[in-house]
Amino acid sequence: MIETIALPFQLPFLRDAMLAALLVALPCGLLSAFLVLKGWSLIGDAISHAVLPGVVIAYILGLPLIVGAFVAGMGAALLTGWLDTRSRIKRDTLMGVVFAGMFAVGLVLITWVEAGVHLDHILFGNLLGVDRAELWTAAVVAAIVCAVMAFRWRDYLLHAFDATQAMAAGLPVRAMQMGLLAMISAAVVAALGAVGIILVVALLVTPGASAFLLVRSFGRMLLASGAIACAAAVAGIYISIALDTAPGASIVVVLTLMFLIALGIRSLRQRGARLGGSLHE
Repeated sequence: MIETIALPFQLPFLRDAMLAALLVALPCGLLSAFLVLKGWSLIGDAISHAVLPGVVIAYILGLPLIVGAFVAGMGAALLTGWLDTRSRIKRDTLMGVVFAGMFAVGLVLITWVEAGVHLDHILFGNLLGVDRAELWTAAVVAAIVCAVMAFRWRDYLLHAFDATQAMAAGLPVRAMQMGLLAMISAAVVAALGAVGIILVVALLVTPGASAFLLVRSFGRMLLASGAIACAAAVAGIYISIALDTAPGASIVVVLTLMFLIALGIRSLRQRGARLGGSLHE
């Protein structure tokens, strides 16, 4: 038992995997609280799929993959906003069209370059094979997101609840919205090597949804969401070691189980409250 617990700290590649998982989980967990509160869960899914053509083009041009992914994610988000102001079609429909189309373009581009093996980890993740560049990328993204959340989370909370009120309070609403999109895109880029495009949406949605069920104030929700994401990252690594499964998929399975547990706790609380109310009557 003790040997299993200590194993990730003895082998360098497992130690890097644990560090990468935590560096990816923390910013995704913090952003998840805002995405759930604002009803932007689809944004995380959409951006994660939209980065694929940018990754492939960056590979073809010999540029860092993270540069192509970030440019594609932000470009797709801005394009959706531009179309939203010039059509009567609902924003979620536009997101479905734009981001699904970009994902399909990325898949087509992959077939044109003989790099399928190299780019597979973008789709499905390769947590046990992260390199130093990916670790540094995740560390920088985590530091930026944590700093913004620490100093400006109340401003973003007001923006999430009522953008009009935030504008009346003198907040730069447009810049804040672009900043939130930029942080989401950066978090997706950092998570590509860990869980891949297919599963990154779980890191951006499930922690916040679980925290929403457990706590009442947003400050606690923010902390709980980050803690849930980090706990799932650690537990997923250990499960993947014990069962010889894919680490990224194991992390997402743990996140899903945590959500179900949170849902059960919420149901028990509500039942207890109803029972207490009936006894007082």
